[in-house]
Amino acid sequence: MIKIENLSVAFEGTEVVKNVTLELKDGEILGVVGESGSGKSVTALTMMGLVSETAQITSGRILFDDVVLREAGKPLDKALYRKYQGAEMSMVFQEPMTSLNPTLRVGKQVEEMLRLHTDLTGEEIRTRVLETFEAVGLKKVKEVYASYPHQLSGGMRQRVMIAMAVILHPDLIVADEPTTALDVTIQNQIMELLREINEKEQNAMLFITHDLNLARRICHRVAVMKDGCVVEQGRTADIFEHPKREKTRRFIQRLSTLSYRIDSTDFDMESISEELQKYGEKLLIEAERLTKLTLALEEICINNIAAESDNPDILVKVEYSEKLDVLTMIIKYNGNTFDIKEAKSSKVFLSLLEEPTTTYQQKDLVDDKVGFSHQIEMNFKWQEEQK
Repeated sequence: MIKIENLSVAFEGTEVVKNVTLELKDGEILGVVGESGSGKSVTALTMMGLVSETAQITSGRILFDDVVLREAGKPLDKALYRKYQGAEMSMVFQEPMTSLNPTLRVGKQVEEMLRLHTDLTGEEIRTRVLETFEAVGLKKVKEVYASYPHQLSGGMRQRVMIAMAVILHPDLIVADEPTTALDVTIQNQIMELLREINEKEQNAMLFITHDLNLARRICHRVAVMKDGCVVEQGRTADIFEHPKREKTRRFIQRLSTLSYRIDSTDFDMESISEELQKYGEKLLIEAERLTKLTLALEEICINNIAAESDNPDILVKVEYSEKLDVLTMIIKYNGNTFDIKEAKSSKVFLSLLEEPTTTYQQKDLVDDKVGFSHQIEMNFKWQEEQK
């Protein structure tokens, strides 16, 4: 379907994409993941012929069904790309408001795709657009059709962009951070919609994201980019559970761990609760688990460890293993040793310790890299999950 061979792209002499090789087959969703500035979006935009004219391909080439679209040393063939864009390959952008014409009703903008690439006319075009709006989950399609972009919510605008991308049934869809600006609920809906489109149309999909949890949910394979290079690629499960490269392991661990430092008895527990909620929603962790974890965290850190010091210094890390279905909470702290069995005002936490699938360990630290003296590690796996 699409091949990127040894692609390097430079802006004003500085390479931002370096010797990238990727291959995407029919019916496959390939996730390209990495932090901001890793080169993933530039790779996708170059493939689509949409990268800035100041960009220069310094090596490699891009093929679509064995047709060379881009090649080092040759200018962009705009006529060739017009043939493929929309009809054969389309793109869903990160922020619809920068892609939709604010002065034109959205229905007319989607109609333009059909006028450019099909022989449909008049009412046939309008009917096709309304049917596509309904297919991507838009309600009151006639109202949406007649609306301007600013009159729609973020989720509705993104669905309009998806409708525009799929209306010609392209063989390839590139989705560049398509859910970044959306809340978690709408984000999940958009992800499910993209998955359904892939399963129904059996098209290829390149999914660009910095969110590993989204990639894990939708992608068949994943390529990890860092500093313009692909550091590792393979089956999604293999990349997440058994990464071969140290850079990949550190990247996955960093984005799959929630951590914060408590350095005051007046520490804002609401901020922790909000972070835990977002963390859990991304990982699809049940609300009950998150509530219990938050309460246990407050009881141990605030009611016990911090209460014994005027200047508490506590580091908390929360990790979740999807493979093991286990939540791990690690608490490092300085000051007097805390006996977990003598916890005060810790009803929820002590009840968790009574669960046969909850384990904990206390130990003193020697030469800790961060400078802490004591550690508590707890692993929570709820009993009902064992049945």
